[in-house]
Amino acid sequence: MSTPAHDDPLSDAPLSADPLSRERSHLAASRSALRAMREDVESLDIADVTANWVNAAVLEKQIEDRIKALADLSETPLFFGRLDYLHAPGAEQAEGGEGELFYVGRRHVHDTDGDPMVVDWRAPVSQPFYRASKKDPQDISLRRRFGYTGGDLTAYEDEHLSDPAEAAVTSKLLQQEIERPRVGPMRDIVATIQPEQDEIVRAGLSGSVCVQGGPGTGKTAVGLHRVAYLLYAHRERLARTGTLVIGPNRSFLHYIEQVLPALGELAVRQATVDDLVAHVEVRGADEAATAVVKGDARMAEVLRRALYSHVAMPTEGIVVVRGSRRWRVPVYELEEIVRELLARDIRYGAAREALPQRIAHAVLVQMERAGEAPDDRVQNTVARNAAVKAAVKAVWPQVDPAKLVLRLLSDADFLAEHAEGVLDADEQKAVLWVRPARSVKSARWSPADTVLIDEATDLVERTHSLGHVVLDEAQDLSPMQYRAVGRRCTTGSATVLGDLAQGTTPWATRSWSEALSHLGKGEAVVEELTAGFRVPTDVIAYASRLLPHIAPGLTPVASIRENPGFFEIRAADAGTAGVLAACRELLEREGSVGLIAADARVPELAAALEAAGIGHVGPGEENTPAVRLTLVPASLAKGLEYDYVVLDEPRAVVDGEPDERTGLRRLYVALTRAVSGLVVTHATGLPPQLG
Repeated sequence: MSTPAHDDPLSDAPLSADPLSRERSHLAASRSALRAMREDVESLDIADVTANWVNAAVLEKQIEDRIKALADLSETPLFFGRLDYLHAPGAEQAEGGEGELFYVGRRHVHDTDGDPMVVDWRAPVSQPFYRASKKDPQDISLRRRFGYTGGDLTAYEDEHLSDPAEAAVTSKLLQQEIERPRVGPMRDIVATIQPEQDEIVRAGLSGSVCVQGGPGTGKTAVGLHRVAYLLYAHRERLARTGTLVIGPNRSFLHYIEQVLPALGELAVRQATVDDLVAHVEVRGADEAATAVVKGDARMAEVLRRALYSHVAMPTEGIVVVRGSRRWRVPVYELEEIVRELLARDIRYGAAREALPQRIAHAVLVQMERAGEAPDDRVQNTVARNAAVKAAVKAVWPQVDPAKLVLRLLSDADFLAEHAEGVLDADEQKAVLWVRPARSVKSARWSPADTVLIDEATDLVERTHSLGHVVLDEAQDLSPMQYRAVGRRCTTGSATVLGDLAQGTTPWATRSWSEALSHLGKGEAVVEELTAGFRVPTDVIAYASRLLPHIAPGLTPVASIRENPGFFEIRAADAGTAGVLAACRELLEREGSVGLIAADARVPELAAALEAAGIGHVGPGEENTPAVRLTLVPASLAKGLEYDYVVLDEPRAVVDGEPDERTGLRRLYVALTRAVSGLVVTHATGLPPQLG
């Protein structure tokens, strides 16, 4: 039978006190070893090993990053589990073979002899901690989990996986860790990763993965831990090619930014889609109907046509003068060169750069026929000849991507010419600016416009591709935004995370197969997470009443939490006073509190909180033990989580969106942000879809 979670050894039986004391000693020794590892790096002298200041700067940066990665976070457990193997891992499992034990933690720690005191959770030897079971013990005799209070080891719990007489039971420490109150940014789930999550985390780098997961299934954490695993397993390759995490907004990125550093990974860039396509300053906004058309994948074809319309077939030949000789390239030969470049389907800019070299080559062929022996230097000289440059400028002119988009959105005739058969008249009218801008700088560009400029930029010059991209809250992207992300990983792979039921934009994804096609990753494997670890049973059951109306056919999340959670619906006759009372009540509990409301009601609630003397912060601002309440506009709630949530006026959340389905999806998001409890307050009636 599993050993129960043991607490203070002074009040427990000697049998349990001795193991806990020994584990505390190992923790203290491991922390000392980690300190020694850090001191070794800090003491490195690079004065005699660097050839120049550039090498010195690079090496200093690498040492600085290594020192940061070896930081001992006092409030973060150095190890959280132990595995006792029946046999040495990798050795033949002969009867009587000697086993080994390994402590599983966030990073590798070794002693002065180089022997491991803690093994990285990503190492192959650690995998059974997440995947071993009574049915498949994977050569593990004992799996031990540790409980912590702050950074102090206070409990442990054993599972004897190879003992057929011991029944499998739910881990109490695992449940406590999942439900542990939180204040501040998102934390890692490295101690609680489940088998189905671990399979996604350890999937290979070469393939792309799409994770459909409802609220509380851990999809965001799985994506971040997958990045950490890939950096461990393919560090050298990803160090060259780079990694990127894309989130929906700055508040979300601030919330997740500490997860990877806590796992010792510091080199992962984080950005929003708007950051990626920030070619011009955004100063405007589109109506929903306009944004839908601009975000449609058909706009890519319109842009391609508009760009290549600048290519003009030559109308006369070229005469290149070199010394006393004149070399003529006839017009038909120039046409052949241009048509051949167009047929190759290479980038507009690359073809423009190739054109003068092709013309110069035609001249060199004539020189060779005349008995000369020109070399590459002669070809380059001819390519720079004034007559050749003039011909290239006339036939294949330079095009500025922003100016191209500016003309498409300002010139009705130009748009109609290149959108014929692609966009109908109403769609063309929707994307045209009512007041055309005079220049790129004066234009009031919208977020959707910047994506069009990014598409046009890629048509001119290839976008740099990364080794791996994680795209979170992907269900809210437009097809053109998917294309923008896909350009960043054409030669790499992607992890796509999202929930179709939480799509809250007018262009929200209808199916993952369609989204992955736009991303250029149609071969990606789609995995579904349906086990809920974060949202309490009663809360997710209530929110799931909306699923038939917002995502028919989607599998509801099944909470595995033994604790049903705290859940109440209150008719707030007192209006704002009832909301404040609920906030005060929840602030008496341990953990963070989120007050989520329709965007239009946030100013009123902020003033009420101020008048009542209840301290609060906004999304993206840091919670502290003294200020644990966050006032969250419903439009920014996605991806965030709080121990307790007060949801103000669900009907106002629905009514704040342009259509009912989007409003109900926004409400579904708001209802599922709580980890331990939810209070719904309303003075008006609830939406009928909640039953």
